[in-house]
Amino acid sequence: MYCDRCGTEITQTQTFCSSCGKAVRAVPPAGAARGRVEGHVRLLSILWMAYSALRLLGGWFVSTFLAHFFEAFGRGFLNPPLPFFLPGLMRVVGVFVLAGGVLGLAAGWGLMERQPWARMLAIVIAFCTLVPLGIGTALGIYTLWVLLPEESAREYQGIARVV
Repeated sequence: MYCDRCGTEITQTQTFCSSCGKAVRAVPPAGAARGRVEGHVRLLSILWMAYSALRLLGGWFVSTFLAHFFEAFGRGFLNPPLPFFLPGLMRVVGVFVLAGGVLGLAAGWGLMERQPWARMLAIVIAFCTLVPLGIGTALGIYTLWVLLPEESAREYQGIARVV
């Protein structure tokens, strides 16, 4: 063990540092191994926030721009005209993509802040992103690999911040 004030090596039986006199608290030496989950949670949170920001942009594009485009240009200029329900369908799809982006941002923020609920939210969203193949599939697999095992649950509970 080492003193967290001056870095002097101390034994486990000492209650005060012999160099500076501070009360002893165990501090792992530099380069000590972290847990499997702790080493990946920060990266997972950053990836979820970046992926969700892209989903928010895509959802906004589909729900506003594409819906208006199909509504304005689809009926008068194209032959045959587009189906009447297409603008409404684009809005619904866009809203679902936006909702997924908001949930992904919440999961990323929660993982970054080590919130107890964030692990389960990230697992649920990871399962939802597995089906459409792409970046979301890779992120979902990585999330499940890190957070799903039972030992990961115990380790995450150990590093989670209790509110």
